[in-house]
Parts: sequence; C-alpha cells; structure tokens
Amino acid sequence: MSQMQKDRPWLFRTYAGHSTAAASNALYRGNLAKGQTGLSVAFDLPTQTGYDSDHILAKGEVGKVGVPVAHLGDMRMLFADIPLDQMNTSMTINATAPWLLALYIAVAEEQGADISALQGTVQNDIIKEYLSRGTYICPPEPSLRMITDIAAYTREHLPKWNPMNVCSYHLQEAGATPEEELAFALATATAVLDDLRGKVAAEHFPEMVGRISFFVNAGIRFVTELCKMRAFVELWDEICATRYGVEDAKYRRFRYGVQVNSLGLTEQQPENNVYRILLETLAVTLSKNARARAVQLPAWNEALGLPRPWDQQWSLRMQQILAYETDLLEFDDLFDGNPAIDRKVSALKDGARAELAQIDGMGGAVKAIGYMKSRLVESNAARITGIETGSTTVVGVNKWQAGEPSPLTAGDDAVMVADPKAEADQLHRLAAWKTARDPQQVRAALTALRAAASSDTNIMIPSIACARAGVTTGEWSDVIRAVFGQYRAPTGVSTNPSNRTEGLDDLREQVNQVSTALGRRLKFMMGKPGLDGHSNGAEQIAARARDCGMDIAYEGIRLTPDEIIASARANGADVIGLSILSGSHVPLVRDVMTKLYAAGLGNIPVVAGGIIPDEDAIALRAMGVAKVYTPKDFQLNKIMADIIALADPRATAAE
Repeated sequence: MSQMQKDRPWLFRTYAGHSTAAASNALYRGNLAKGQTGLSVAFDLPTQTGYDSDHILAKGEVGKVGVPVAHLGDMRMLFADIPLDQMNTSMTINATAPWLLALYIAVAEEQGADISALQGTVQNDIIKEYLSRGTYICPPEPSLRMITDIAAYTREHLPKWNPMNVCSYHLQEAGATPEEELAFALATATAVLDDLRGKVAAEHFPEMVGRISFFVNAGIRFVTELCKMRAFVELWDEICATRYGVEDAKYRRFRYGVQVNSLGLTEQQPENNVYRILLETLAVTLSKNARARAVQLPAWNEALGLPRPWDQQWSLRMQQILAYETDLLEFDDLFDGNPAIDRKVSALKDGARAELAQIDGMGGAVKAIGYMKSRLVESNAARITGIETGSTTVVGVNKWQAGEPSPLTAGDDAVMVADPKAEADQLHRLAAWKTARDPQQVRAALTALRAAASSDTNIMIPSIACARAGVTTGEWSDVIRAVFGQYRAPTGVSTNPSNRTEGLDDLREQVNQVSTALGRRLKFMMGKPGLDGHSNGAEQIAARARDCGMDIAYEGIRLTPDEIIASARANGADVIGLSILSGSHVPLVRDVMTKLYAAGLGNIPVVAGGIIPDEDAIALRAMGVAKVYTPKDFQLNKIMADIIALADPRATAAE
C-alpha cells in the first residue's frame, strides 16, 4: 500500500482538566501544540454533580479531579483562543450534560462559530453512573428523558455532534467481565434509542442511530480485548439491523473512543505501567475493522497522583509513534479469518447475548440497574480474589515485588500537586460573577427552565437561555433536582454473606471471638464522604467484612460528615472505614474526625483508604486515623485482620 493510501490516524486525546479554567486552558493549548488532535475535558466533582464551587458539599473538591465550570465565564475562559468550530471536543459529563453542552454552545456563539459545524461528544450516559461512577443526580426515568432531549436537539441543530457516548469504560473499572461490558453497554444504548424513537421523525431515526458513539475500556488481556472490540462491532451491527431496521451500513457502524485501563495501573513499580498502556493501546488499534476513532491514554503515574504535562506528553508520543512510525495503518485487517480470533469473538457474543436476554427480560437497562450493579460487585470481588491468591499475576504487585527504586518517582515533583490557591481563586470569581449579572434575567431563565422540565419541552432550549443569562451550574441543577427529584442508586452490596468464604475461616473465628467479647456482633461501618463516586473499593471492603462475619453498614456514596456521624451512632459502629479517591482525603477526614470527637464518639477507631501520598498519610494519622490504606494494599484479608484487631475490646483492656 502506498503512502497516499494509508488510513487516517485516530484522534489523539489526553483526558485533562484541573485547578481552574485558566490553568486548564493553558494545558489544552500546550497539548494541542504538541500534536494532540482532539480535546477531552475532565470536570471536577462539583461540576459533575451539579453544585457551585461555593456549595458546602464542594468544599475541598474544587478543581481536584478536573476543571470547575460554574458559569459561562468559566467555559469562556476554558476555551479561550481555541476556535471551537475547528476543534473536536469530548466532554466527560453525564448528569449535568445538558447544562455543559448549553455552556459550550453559548461560548461557540460568542466566538462567532457556525453552531451546525461543531464536532464532539458529550458522554451523557447516566446509566453507568448508577452502576459504577456515581455522579448521578436524578432518578433513571427523568435522566433518560434528558439524554434523549440532547439527542433530539443535536439532530436539528448540531448534526455533527455525538449526543451520547455509551460508556463501558467505568464498567470494566468496576470489575465487569468482557461479556458484562458488552451487554451492559449495548443494553444502555438500546434503552436510549427506544426512548429516542418518540422524539425523532421516523425518516431521521437511522441517522440518529448512527450518531450514537461508545467509550470503551481496554484491559491488559489484549487479545481478549481485541476480540471484545470485534464482538462490539458485530453485535452493534446486528442490533441496528434487526431491532431498529437500519438499512444503511454507515449508520450501523460501531464508532468508539477509548481510554485504556486505569484500574490495572500499579502504585508499586509504576514504571511498568508504560508497558501496560502500550499493550492495551494495541488492543484497540491493531484490528482495522474494530479500530478506535479516538484514543486517550492515562499517564504512567496516575496511581500515584495527578500527572504532570510531561507525563501526559509521554503518553501522547506513544500514540504518535504507533500511528506515524510503524506501518500499522498500511494494511487491511490483520485478523480476518483467524480461527482463534473467530472462536473467541463468537464466545464473547454468545455470553453477551445471554446477558442481554436477561436484561431485556427485566424490562431493559433502566429496570435492571440493581441486577447489573450486583453483578459488577460480584465480578470485581472475583477479580480481587484472583490477585490476592496469586491465580492472577500482576508483576511487581503479587509477584517479583523486589526491584530497584525507580528514578522516575524520585524527588518532590514526581507528580503534580493541585494548586492550593485554586479553590480560593474560583470562589472569588464565582462571587464576582453572581454580583455582576442581571438578576431579573437569571430569574426569568430559571422560571423557563422549571416550566420546560415540568412539561415535555426539550430541556436544551431553556438551558442555553440560562447559559446566556449567567445562570450557574448549581442554580441549573437545583431546578432539575426540584422538578425531577434526587436519587440514591443501589450499592450492590447485600447484607447476606456470599458463597466466597474460602480462606476466611481464621478471620471468621476471630470475628466470633471479638463479637463475644463485645457482647454483640462486631459492627463495621463503611462511609464515603464528599462527592467522590468511585465506590469500587468501598464496596469490596464492605463485602469482605460481611463475608468475614461482621455486621456491616454501607449506605453508598456522597455522605456528609454529619450523616456519617449519625449513622455511626445509630448503627453502634465498632470501626469506621472512610474511602476517598478524589484527592480530598485530608479536608474530608479532618472534618469527620473533628465531628466524631465533638459527638463523643472519638473512641471509635477510623481507617481510611484512597490514593493517598505518604505525607498525607502522616497527616491523617496525626488526626487520629488508626490505619491508612492505598492501592498497594491489595490484600483485603490483611485489612480485615486490622479491623478486627481495632474492634477487639480485650486489646484495649490490656493496654
């Protein structure tokens, strides 16, 4: 194949955003100058969950895992000197997707862009938020309504925009098997399309099917992952043809972007993550017929903290070398007709079809949220057990742990630290924004939004008007909460012990002895303060404590410190566990510990887990936290032994 016949490379992205809109804008422009060809915006947790930066629940979370966008001024600053009509922008936003898209459109209008030429994606997949990521706001039915409102609006006004990125990425991060990732993602897509049918004219519906895109995960078992992607392509084509009668093959094309697996990045020997990222990238680029349309790669040190621009550049260069230095793009599909590949693809499709049939039998994805969540918790437990027992090898973690110290992690600047002044700067600008706007325009826009939400008017129309009027993220979301209500998704953690009790006999006996000494069953309470919705670790700790014979209390994500204290008192907790992965562990744990002592419950031992640097672990222990765990503490039974010992009144009496 000649040079002119090479396939075009996929879009090169890095998932980025932090501190403030100005800091993130500088990062974006720097990455584009280095050869990145698309933007992928990470928003902070208050923005994702619909709170202004000055809300009490946003304290300590502003700018930590993404960029705060509280109003049109923030969005304007975020894309300053970046012409939106020439950019392909992916926004990882779900519950507040109508609002962030409205702000994006308003900024594009200010730039003088042709709105119909805008290209990009809003993730807009709320079902996976109930299952794995936790940044939902409303119940499933009104959330589905807002998803399809966006789709219907983009069909008319933004024809090149992908109104939904069905996201299986976080499903795998939550432990999904390949069959579950296939089935749960496809079930989500069909739930959305079934609802969208009533909002789009029949002659336009095939085109809308063609605008649905996917965002997937690629794990380390890269042959299986490659086969999973080929299975996705074939199953989606089958669903589009048989369920929706789409005749044009281009509208049945499985279009997807990918972020390769972050779950498998290790804190131990983190330099090995470079090889993991490369191998996972091959899974979604080697097979031409199942090649990703956009690829974003994590940085090698994301298990340690926030990556620096250099770390992101290293991942970008990996993509560029693969696309431009190798001959990958010069060949037809390398795997067509391969019997081993065909067998694996067929097996994955059969497993996914069985799961899809189960979900359809329950009434579809919205009705099956509880079922899917419990399946993910069980699958993740099996994955962790494999690592604990050694039946699954993770180099540098459960095998070949000995090694030379990494010079890459030496020094104080091995990872980027969030600017401690960023939150104060954001709050100052938010206050100035609220003072400078026209309050009458704001009230009128919010009244129109409430009326639209209460009727069947497309939510995008008043949302764009709100953006222009200066409404804030929290104000928009407050109307949505008031009309549609709030929701607490199932945790997937049953109070009934599972069948996985192998290797727990000694721990179960210790729990019995401590329970006898306490005069009641040992009670462990798992709490997740703040806005962090990454619940996988909390779920697995709670489930293992249950299987060890403890009584457990786990109420799910987004608890305030006051709610945690009240639950500890009501449940008679003997040990409290706190799980925080957003980087806000220091202020949130401090708040919990202060309130615990003020409530006279300072005698209850507290353990904490998350991506916690050594210096922060020292600070947590100084606050009174008994034990601190990070991703390197993968032996859950060791954590269970610590919890049992902390609850043992006999140890306290002997001191």
